[in-house]
Amino acid sequence: MKHHHAARGRAEPRRMGNAAMVITMLLSLCVLTYIKARYCSTPFPKAAEEMEVVEIDEDYDSTRYKMTGPIGEEDFDPSRPTCYVTSKRSERCAAVGDIRVDGNHSKIYINPLDKEWRTKPYARLHDAVAMDDVREFTLVPFGGANHTAVPPLCTRNHSVPAFLFSSGGFAGNLYHDYTDVLVPLFTSTNHFGGEVQFLLSGIKDWWLDKFTPLFRQLSRYDVIDVDNDQEVHCFPRIFIGATFHRAMGIDPARSPGGVTVADFKRLLRRTFRLERAVASRTGAPRRDKPRLLIISRKSSRRFLNERAMAHAAALARFDVRIAEPDNHTDMPNFARLVNSADVMMGVHGAGLTNMVFLPSRAVLIQVVPFGGLEWLTRVTFKDPAKDMDVNYMEYNVSFDESSLRELYPRDHFYIQHPYDVHKKGWDAIKTVYLDKQNVELNLTKLTNTLERARDFLPEP
Repeated sequence: MKHHHAARGRAEPRRMGNAAMVITMLLSLCVLTYIKARYCSTPFPKAAEEMEVVEIDEDYDSTRYKMTGPIGEEDFDPSRPTCYVTSKRSERCAAVGDIRVDGNHSKIYINPLDKEWRTKPYARLHDAVAMDDVREFTLVPFGGANHTAVPPLCTRNHSVPAFLFSSGGFAGNLYHDYTDVLVPLFTSTNHFGGEVQFLLSGIKDWWLDKFTPLFRQLSRYDVIDVDNDQEVHCFPRIFIGATFHRAMGIDPARSPGGVTVADFKRLLRRTFRLERAVASRTGAPRRDKPRLLIISRKSSRRFLNERAMAHAAALARFDVRIAEPDNHTDMPNFARLVNSADVMMGVHGAGLTNMVFLPSRAVLIQVVPFGGLEWLTRVTFKDPAKDMDVNYMEYNVSFDESSLRELYPRDHFYIQHPYDVHKKGWDAIKTVYLDKQNVELNLTKLTNTLERARDFLPEP
């Protein structure tokens, strides 16, 4: 027994040594596997069904979806996924076949379709806050051997393509109406020549009423409230989501038919019966001076000396109008008022979006609140103005012209270091420099600005 115990005692270290060797080998294998996976690409590509390549950058080759037919049929590329990113802000889904839209349940049944997809048809993908208020739609495959979904029966058949988009998100703010919805919609559907059925999600009645004249220029059919409609609408093909190029802008190299912002403005002129094509130094016919339209605001970023500004402009030989648009403003009448102006002026805000109605070669003066906001005013209105053939000017508000002087001393951190405040994010910028600031313009500085604006206007 003693001999047996001794032999067992000598065997234990060997077993433990073998176990340690095995563990060491396994650890080495794991490390090598990690290194290979992390730093070495496999020489064998994944099978097509395993790949999930859906992102296409902003330089997406538009020739891959050539419009060849009289109503803009798409050359559906079988190598492209059903849903794909067309820019950093927009996603598009396109399908052809047996398509059944059960909008009341946010489902679109499609045969053929490779797999289930989900999408939100609003051109602000990068903004989680906006996208939270956009209804999601599920694309459901049916009819194949591997698909068990049973689609509803069609209750209404259509011979034209469907185009699904949303007025959720930030729609309702005029700037976002045009940037996120209307310009992308025009870019994506103008080539259909009216032969397209709009399906609109997130409808607000007042919003639909406001832009129905524009929709009627793009489609010969009444807009369908896809969220609440009880019908099952069937189509031969469908497009979901409009393509975004840039804020209130269009890249003709990437748009079907090569359309431009000038084409969009011509559409607006037809929609709202705008008479003036070009601004003038002497104003509209039967006037002997240019018209200045001052865009007024009720809440933040108000002009504190609006009446004095109007008087100074009148002394500078401008025909002055003051207007305060809101969500319930009569759009056709207001569009015609803007179109009658040669110069439009306002503090940074959604109201300046009305520059889309200005005649060519008019002048937009954006009043930039104090706080280092030039980068914001550039991307929102300065850059789009060029595409719209509108001369752009800035009036930069000094600390002495800002109501912030009543809230903070001149040596306050917010006043001395605005760009450091910017680093804290949008909420900080908005709270400090937009929501709490009004402006009182220096009248001499204003008059000089208006004189320079006059010089931009073409001779009659």
